Amino acid sequence: MEMLPFPPRTSAHRPSIVSCIITLSCLLAGQSFLAGCSATPKDLRDGVRKAITGTDEQIFVEDTAERYYHPNVMIKRGEAYFEKEEYAEALTEYTRFLEMYRNHVLAPYAAFRLGEVHLKMGKSIDRDPEPVQKAIAAFERVRRDYPGSRYDAQALEKLEDCRNWLAEMHLFVGRFYYRRGSYLAAAHRFEKVFTTYPDRPVAPDALYFLAMSHHELGADDWARADLMLLLEKYPDSNVASDGKSLLATLGGAYPPLLVQKSDSATASDAGPASSRPYTSGLSSTQATPSFGSAGASLVSPLGQAFTSCRLGAWC
Repeated sequence: MEMLPFPPRTSAHRPSIVSCIITLSCLLAGQSFLAGCSATPKDLRDGVRKAITGTDEQIFVEDTAERYYHPNVMIKRGEAYFEKEEYAEALTEYTRFLEMYRNHVLAPYAAFRLGEVHLKMGKSIDRDPEPVQKAIAAFERVRRDYPGSRYDAQALEKLEDCRNWLAEMHLFVGRFYYRRGSYLAAAHRFEKVFTTYPDRPVAPDALYFLAMSHHELGADDWARADLMLLLEKYPDSNVASDGKSLLATLGGAYPPLLVQKSDSATASDAGPASSRPYTSGLSSTQATPSFGSAGASLVSPLGQAFTSCRLGAWC
């Protein structure tokens, strides 16, 4: 007997991608294939939505490129990744959305969400500050490119949080160096906090620890200048009392030493006496020392000579 060939499969016989996902969801749920397929289409669709964290399955499987890159679908996909804490994928979706639909009504939201993704990727103060710096750039973009949007004020609040985070991070690193006895590295971090974020809540602490670092390095004249500035700018801070005690230990409010240029050095070598940025609040007679490559001699306001300094040395 001659065998008849099977009829060709048409597009009507091909199972759709959604049907495959429905079948897979039934198996994962522990249901038999027959029991799962006997359910109504509505029940099956609901089961798939639950399997994909409550999000419409069509945001992940689209038949055409037009649907895949539809703005609403892209935003939903970004939200689904964000909820699942898959921040790298969410970052890709929001970035692509802004590249394709910069003037879309959802663009301010995508730009704001982009900043939140970067914040989520930088979780604590002892981590790399780069994600928070990128978050600052994203929130600044919201305010710059979409002024007056409903996310403008929220972006401003997030910017304040980000800058506080960066200031706390530098203070954290500075205190880590201080505990290890790396006082020069610690002083660099504390000075960065005070000069870059003088209006942040941690600025008084940074200035106090800066004085402590200078004291440990033997630069008590700089430490006194730091403490006098601390008491002048932050008299009500929680470290003001400790600052007063340390200042009394170092000799009270004794005027900081002045730097006089030696005859053998040029003016460009020694630099200005007020070269440290955080001494801008002091008068010219309270400026702190600045050492040049040719050397400089320290004298008090009363004319008493002190040990000559050279580059890289603390007096």
